[in-house]
Amino acid sequence: MELTKSELEIMDVFWSVDAPLSRSDLLEHSADRSWKDSSIHILLNGLLNKGAIREAGFVRRTKTYGRTFLPTMTREEYYAASIFSHRHKPQLPGLFAALLSRPEVDHEALLSLQHMVDQKIQR
Repeated sequence: MELTKSELEIMDVFWSVDAPLSRSDLLEHSADRSWKDSSIHILLNGLLNKGAIREAGFVRRTKTYGRTFLPTMTREEYYAASIFSHRHKPQLPGLFAALLSRPEVDHEALLSLQHMVDQKIQR
């Protein structure tokens, strides 16, 4: 699944808030956005059709009710899936080596990764 820039902006709000959000909630939490308020319905329907979000319930706003939504995957799950959804998939060892060479990977992250790899090997 590939998301547009606007869809990713909405997903970033979902991922940062980590709670069901209505259309109004999204607008309140999206101060720096590249899309117009009027296009929120189109963007939400696109995310629903792509399976990136799901309906979570309803919330009352003044005299009306609105649907609330939740993401169907974490930020990390989305980016992992997007890496392997391309026609030219990277080789896992090379991708892993490239990620490990990033300055953001500190000692604590390495220990956590080592633990995850060790657990996967033991299965």
